[in-house]
Amino acid sequence: MTEFLKVEGGTIAYEVAGSGPLMVLVHGIGQSRDAYRFVAPELVAAGYRVATVDLRGSGESSATWPSYTRTDIASDLIALIEHLGGPAVLVGHSISGGAATIVAATAPSLVTAVVELAPFTRKVQYSLRDLGVSRYRKGGLAIAGVAMFGSHKQWRKYLEVATPEPRPADWAASLERTDAMLREPGRMKALQKQMNSAADAGAQLPNVHCPTLVIMGTLDPDWGDPKAEGEAIVAAMPTGVGRLEMITGAGHYPQVQFPDKVVGLIQSFVESVNA
Repeated sequence: MTEFLKVEGGTIAYEVAGSGPLMVLVHGIGQSRDAYRFVAPELVAAGYRVATVDLRGSGESSATWPSYTRTDIASDLIALIEHLGGPAVLVGHSISGGAATIVAATAPSLVTAVVELAPFTRKVQYSLRDLGVSRYRKGGLAIAGVAMFGSHKQWRKYLEVATPEPRPADWAASLERTDAMLREPGRMKALQKQMNSAADAGAQLPNVHCPTLVIMGTLDPDWGDPKAEGEAIVAAMPTGVGRLEMITGAGHYPQVQFPDKVVGLIQSFVESVNA
């Protein structure tokens, strides 16, 4: 059942299930908490109290906000974790991976561990060499069409590039749900503003001191070399804080393609932290 939390600038929608240690799951741009539809039930069954959250501008959260930076998203997450009685294991995908970094750096008492899924934490570095990678080139062209023109068709093309086979059985239906959400007033504009928001998370990486797991897919089209990006994120943290896991065959949405692998990595990571 959807619950709502009023924060400065709007209202954040979220849903809580299960009992046990708190784990907060936050999706990326142009999605909703539905992105964790396969992962959340498994984590609940594993003994966690799981909160799935709609980003500002997405899902059932308010569509229109003054700003959509990672710092803004982090402030929403801090308010939610406080409201739910943290601390929490914070799982952030894409832009929310960057936001999770900021939460861990600025509100360390609220976070026991961080998981960053295909995170946009560092400032994006463009390379002409990467244009030789087909998936990177195709994904980038689709993203450009969304950023410049707010094209629903180009967003769907990006999702198709970013989610290679194997895809879930409800793949076609999930595209329709996403498209319907983005056609609500203000949602596509929010997506575009999130795309163009300042990369304000990378500078906080040296200030993260809680255990952090970075998960990247080998076929993620957002980087010419996803492994190198993951390694750079870990290298920017204090020694011993971060570690990288790669999922072979995964694109930008490993939690949709390989939910069992993602859950397994999260569980073993959290268990090692607790130990």
